[in-house]
Amino acid sequence: MTRVMVVDDEAPARERLCELLAGVPDLEVVGEAANGEQALERIGELRPDVVLLDIQMPGASGLEVAACLPRPRPKIIFCTAFDQYAVDAFEVNAVDYLMKPVSRVRLARAIERVRAKSGNEAEADVDRVTEAMHGKCTRLLVHCGGRIRIIPQKEAAYFSSEGGLTFLYTRERRYVLDLTLNDLEQRLDPDLFFRISRGAIISLDAVAEVQPLIGGIANVLLHMGATLEVSRRRVRELLERLQGVQSRQM
Repeated sequence: MTRVMVVDDEAPARERLCELLAGVPDLEVVGEAANGEQALERIGELRPDVVLLDIQMPGASGLEVAACLPRPRPKIIFCTAFDQYAVDAFEVNAVDYLMKPVSRVRLARAIERVRAKSGNEAEADVDRVTEAMHGKCTRLLVHCGGRIRIIPQKEAAYFSSEGGLTFLYTRERRYVLDLTLNDLEQRLDPDLFFRISRGAIISLDAVAEVQPLIGGIANVLLHMGATLEVSRRRVRELLERLQGVQSRQM
């Protein structure tokens, strides 16, 4: 039995998909979600095999939800009404998607295709499309007191790996992320963020000062008060990147 979850911000769209799914053999709809935060919470609770994920949602888009899901992710079928940029990315990367309004035949075909894929194949599909949509995913979904909260990337001062967990730091507080720093490095805008060491990624806009130290390393001081060490091999590139940021701002 394939366990499916439906994510769409419009109740009639969820009802329509659930009606269509009821006619697919060996399939059970285990839950619904109306937005990105709810989707992450319910996917974590219900562990569906497949998620029908709407792209155009307020708060966090379906692509941002997919990018923030911890591995192993469920298999994902994206749903879209009009986003041609996304459709082009899906076609190029062979990612499963449905155009609204969804037809019964097209839905059944998409379910059949994702069932036939291995978990690794499905993971690779989503990775390719989130990379193809680079620059379109501008928000991160973080854990906050048992809830999921949306944090715009521009509010992030830095990310760090501490004790096996990944943290996002803003000026006000820190949040837990499901993503690893390696995941973040692939998904963050490279014009705005830079990995200074194995354990930290910083926002270039958050840098107040760079302090060279003995041995070729350096410390970077951020406007929000944190001081972080820059590895030796990354110091020169950091300075070059900061110079580029300054040039763009002038």
